[in-house]
Amino acid sequence: MHTDARRQVVERLLRAVPGSVALHHDLSTANQGSVRRIVRDVSGELDSGTAPLVNDCACCALREDLLPELERLTGTGLARLAIVELWDSVEPKAMAEVVCAHGSDALELTGVITAVDPALVLPYLANGDDLVEVGLQAAPTDERTVGDTWARQLEYAPVLALVESEEVDEQDTALLAQLHPTARQVAVDSGELAAAALAGFDVEAAAAAQHPACALLPQEADECGIATLVWHRARPFHPERLYQALEDLSCAAARSRGRFWLADRPNTLLSWEAAGGALCVERTGPWLASLPDAAWEMVPPVRRAAAALDWHPEHGDCCQHLVFTSPGLDREGLEQLLESCLLTDAEYAAGPDAWKRLPAAFDTLL
Repeated sequence: MHTDARRQVVERLLRAVPGSVALHHDLSTANQGSVRRIVRDVSGELDSGTAPLVNDCACCALREDLLPELERLTGTGLARLAIVELWDSVEPKAMAEVVCAHGSDALELTGVITAVDPALVLPYLANGDDLVEVGLQAAPTDERTVGDTWARQLEYAPVLALVESEEVDEQDTALLAQLHPTARQVAVDSGELAAAALAGFDVEAAAAAQHPACALLPQEADECGIATLVWHRARPFHPERLYQALEDLSCAAARSRGRFWLADRPNTLLSWEAAGGALCVERTGPWLASLPDAAWEMVPPVRRAAAALDWHPEHGDCCQHLVFTSPGLDREGLEQLLESCLLTDAEYAAGPDAWKRLPAAFDTLL
C-alpha cells in the first residue's frame, strides 16, 4: 500500500537484475469493466492490455490473467525475472499461492517483498477507513480496511524493502521490528535487494507462519515507546464478557492478533486480527485436542509442534494466545481487561457441559 515505495523498489530491481521485466495490473480501472495490464523493463513500457472483470471482481480478473501473462513472458524469452508488482490493496499471500499452485516447471516464485516507507507504518496501520471509502476495494463486496490490509501485506513477506525517508524516527524503526521481527530488512538502494528477490520462497512455510494455530507471533518487547504484550492463558473466555469488551480491546493497540478460546465453543479454534480499530474474528477449524488420534496424521507437522508447545494436561492445545503491539500501550489496563473476560474459578469448575449453556454472544459474528 506504500505506492511510492513500491515503485522505487520495482525500479531498483529492474536496474539491478539484467533481463528483468515488471508486470503490473492496475485495478483502479475496474469501474470501466476491466483492469489494465502493463509490462515494462528498465527502458520503459513494453506492452499493455486489458483483462475483463471476473464476477464483477477486479482481483479475480488479476488471478485469471496473471499466470497466462507470466507464461507468455516465459515463452517469449523476454524475462529472466518477472517482477509482479501488485496493486495497492492486493495481498501477496493469495497471489503467491496462485503462482505456486500452478505447478509449472517454467515458473518459479523466487521471493516475496513488501515495500515499506517506515514513516508510514503507523499511519497506515492506524487507518480504519474501509477500502471502498478510499477507492481501493478489489471487489464490490470487499469489506477490508486500510489498516488490516496493510498489516497482512507487511507480515506475510519474509523481506521488507525499506525506502529512505527524512521523517523516520526511532519509534518507526522499533514498531516495524516488533510487528515483524523475523523479516529480513533490506535498504532499497543496497546491493542486497536483488539477492533477496532471488533467494527463494516456501509458500507452505509462509502460510503456516500466518495460520492462527501456529503463527510466528511477535515476542514481548518494549523499546523507544513501542511495546508488545504477549498474553497467554489456559482458561476459556466467557463469551458475553468478551463480546462486551471487544470495542475496547480492538482499539487498545495499533495491531493485535492471535488465537482464542470461547467457553461455549470449546472445540473451535478462533482467530483474532485487529488493526486501525477494526476487528476480524473467524473460525479456523478445531483445536487438535478435540480430534481423534487417527486424524493427527493429517495435520501438518508445524501445527502439531505448535500444539505441543501449548499442551495442557487437562484441555490440550486450547488456550488464549493474543499479541498486542502499539506505541503507548497500557499493559496493566489491557491485562486487567483481558483477565476480566476469562471464566471465574466457579464458572471454570462447572465444566464444559455448563460452559456450552453460556450466552452465545458471538453467534452474530461467527
